[in-house]
Parts: sequence; structure tokens; C-alpha cells
Amino acid sequence: MTVIKKYYGVFNEGSKIIQIVCAILINLPVFAYGACVGWMSPTTLLLQSDESPTGEAVSNFDISWMASISYFTCIPSDFLMAYLSDKFGRKFSLLFISATCAVSWILLLSSVNVYVMIFARAIVGIIMGGSFVTCPLYTKEISDDSIRGALGCLVILFQTSGNLFLYVIGDILTYRTILWICLSLPVFHLIIFMMMPESPSYLVKHGNVEEAQRVLAWLKCRQPEDPVILRELDRIKKEQMKDEEGSKFLLKDIVTNKILFRAFCITMVITLGREICGAITVLNFAGEIFTIASQGESLLLTPNQQAMMLGAVQVAGAMLASSIVEKAGRKSLLFITSLISGLSMCALASWFVSRDMGVFAPTWLPVVTLCVCIFCDSLGLQPISVVITGEIFSYKYRGTVLAMTMSCASLLAFLQLLFFKTIANSIGVHVAFYFFGAVCLSTALYVIIVIPETKARHLEEIYEDLRTKKEKARDREIEKDKEGNEVTAV
Repeated sequence: MTVIKKYYGVFNEGSKIIQIVCAILINLPVFAYGACVGWMSPTTLLLQSDESPTGEAVSNFDISWMASISYFTCIPSDFLMAYLSDKFGRKFSLLFISATCAVSWILLLSSVNVYVMIFARAIVGIIMGGSFVTCPLYTKEISDDSIRGALGCLVILFQTSGNLFLYVIGDILTYRTILWICLSLPVFHLIIFMMMPESPSYLVKHGNVEEAQRVLAWLKCRQPEDPVILRELDRIKKEQMKDEEGSKFLLKDIVTNKILFRAFCITMVITLGREICGAITVLNFAGEIFTIASQGESLLLTPNQQAMMLGAVQVAGAMLASSIVEKAGRKSLLFITSLISGLSMCALASWFVSRDMGVFAPTWLPVVTLCVCIFCDSLGLQPISVVITGEIFSYKYRGTVLAMTMSCASLLAFLQLLFFKTIANSIGVHVAFYFFGAVCLSTALYVIIVIPETKARHLEEIYEDLRTKKEKARDREIEKDKEGNEVTAV
């Protein structure tokens, strides 16, 4: 015990504090990404005013591209970050994300040309890809099963906190002061993250088993020869040896292997449910909803105050998710948030129908349903979909699947931001919100029927739940035949 205390300093044997600190450092680029996204809200008002730093008001067309271009560039960036993470390591990829983020802010500091601004916003797509591909991978691979879900939810907490941070400073500080503060975030991460080790799974994959053992011991606050460390190291080796049995073509494995294909379908469904729940369009439609709801009322929030209110709701949901995910479980939390989000979207759509028909509709209802939708999105739909995707695949497939699901999510977000208002004006906004509600309710039903619980479970246990009764019965028959042949041989 004396040796252990000397080895780990102030931490007790088996403490998880190092894993928590590492997860926070891993997700700092996500906070910086949240700031990149949040920057558009207060800056749009400034760029389209008479006091625009460009010298003249920026057009709606250019603003639309500034807002949406990062989602488009994120599509190839997801696969780029998955490749870099597997080829050069999780640590290198995170340093690359922060360096890219710094370049984006330096471009905005260097020029007020609209095309330079759009290019700087396009670079944000790389940061977005890394935030939702590399950071969840890295966090999962340094976390114990008992805290894996809570630490996995940090990605949404840090993103929403970054959004809120920019909403607040964007309302009180000058244009260039905001840019300098935002530049300091990735620079700080670049400096401090040099001390972080590589993930144990990556080290084992590349033959550095001794270093992986030392890193595991450091993360779990135990001696390298501790049985807990040796068991964990053996589990990682077995998982990767099993991966080597499959094809080198990952998509072929996913399509031909029934269990992998079912797992892939689960990740795609919950990703689509997350992106088409209405949260993205609600955030962009919030100003008009607040304006309509405030007619005849004494309360009227400014656009920045609206953004801060929604940002606070997002952060509250993400904080609660990190607190209760290990108690509530992934499945129940995803089901409840999908169900409530679907009902709130249907209620909002009904409010629009009632208003158009001249029927009395309470003015507070849009505000409440909007906040409920955003809260559910950050409480369950966003974090749990990312956590489950990381938990339901082994090391070999994790990065590729996260890249594929994130690419689909980015494409959907890009299309929604670009075309939502046009479609809503042509067929009616209530139809759009009924559609979002139907998607959420369908997701809730799918969660109950198909998705297994992944909380504190190893991959083998999760995959056992994905097998059908026929497959289990067939395997039992095969085992009986093997045992019978062995007895006969003896």
C-alpha cells in the first residue's frame, strides 16, 4: 500500500479521478467547437447591421452559407478524422483539431472579407467532425464501464456550454475581443494536452503493450501488475484479436455479419432520430416563435436573450444527462426523451394549426414546447446516441461507424438549415413540426422494441442481446453436438 500511495500521490488505489480529468481535457476541443457554432448567433446581428466590421451589411445569402457551410465540410471531415485517429492516434487527432480551430479564428482576426469568413467557417467542419468522432472514441477508451456513460455525455455538455459561453460574451464584448478569447481556447488546449497519453486500445493495436499497461495503471490508479489491469489488458487484446478474424474491408464485415449489421442499423436509426427531432430547425425558428408568442404580452426577449435562454436550457439538459445516465440507463433515457420530444413537437404543430384557424391558443405554449424540445435533445437524444454508438462496436469498427453516422447527421443538418423555411412556407410550418413529432415517436417505439441496454456491459453481452432466438437455439444445438462428439471420442 505504501508503494501505491507513493506511485499515485494523493489518489487512492482504484480512484477514477484521473479518468475524469482526462475526459475533461479530451472534450475541451468540443467546448471550442461549441463556441464556433455559438459565434454565429450574436455575430449575425452585427454583420447585418450598419456597424458591420465588413464596412457594409452582409447579405442573407452570405450569412446562410456562413451558418451552413461547416455542416457540409463536416461530411468528408468525419472520415478524415476517423482515418487520422486510427492511423496516427487519438492524441494526435485532438491536437490537430485544436490547431485547425486556432487557424479558423486567426483567419477571422486577419480579415473581414466575406469570402475569408465563409472559408474560416468551412474549416469549422473539421472541428465538428473531430468533436463527434475522435472525442467520443478517446473518452470511451480511457473510461471504466461504471462511468463510461457519464463521461461520454460530456461531449454534449461541453458543446452546449461552448454555445452558451459565446451567447453571453457575444452580448457584452466587442467583435475582436471575442475573436481573441476564442483563439485562446484551442491554444490553451494545444499546450496542456501535450501531457496526455495515447489511449490504451490504440497502443495495443500498434503493438505497444507495455506502454498500454502503464497507461491503464495510471488511469485506474493501480500498479501495472495489478490483476484488474492485467484483466483489462487481456480484454482489449481479445477484442482486437477477434477483429483481426474479419475482413479488412470494414463495410463488407458490417453488411455480411448479421450482428454487426443489426448494430449498425441501431446506430443509424438513433442518429437519424436525433437529427430529425426538430431541435436544429427549432433553434433557427426560435426568433419567429418567440415573436409570435410575445404578441400582446409585456415580455419580449431580444434575439440574444432568446439564444441565451435556449443555451441555458441546453446546458441544463446536458448536465442532467451526465448526472443520471449511469442510474437511468441508456435505453430508458433515450426512450423517455424521444417520447416527450415527439409529444412537444406535435403540441407545437397543433398550436400553429389552432392559431391559423382562429381558435384560442395560449401564448406560452410555443415557448414551453420549444424549451422542452431543446431540453430533451441535450438530455437524451444527442448524448445517448453518441454514447451507444461508441459502446456497440469494437475498436476496429468504432471510428468508421461514428464517421458514417456523423456524416449522415451533418448532411441532414445542412439540408434542414438550407431548405427548412422554404419548405415550411410552401406546405405549412405545422406539417413540418408534425413530421418531427412523428419521427421522435417512431424513434421511441424503435428504442423499446429493438435497442438493448448497454450500460456497464461488455461488447459480448450486448451482442448476445442482438442475436435472435433461432440463432441462440442453433448455437446451443451446435454446443451439444460438440460435447456429444467429445464424450464419444473419449
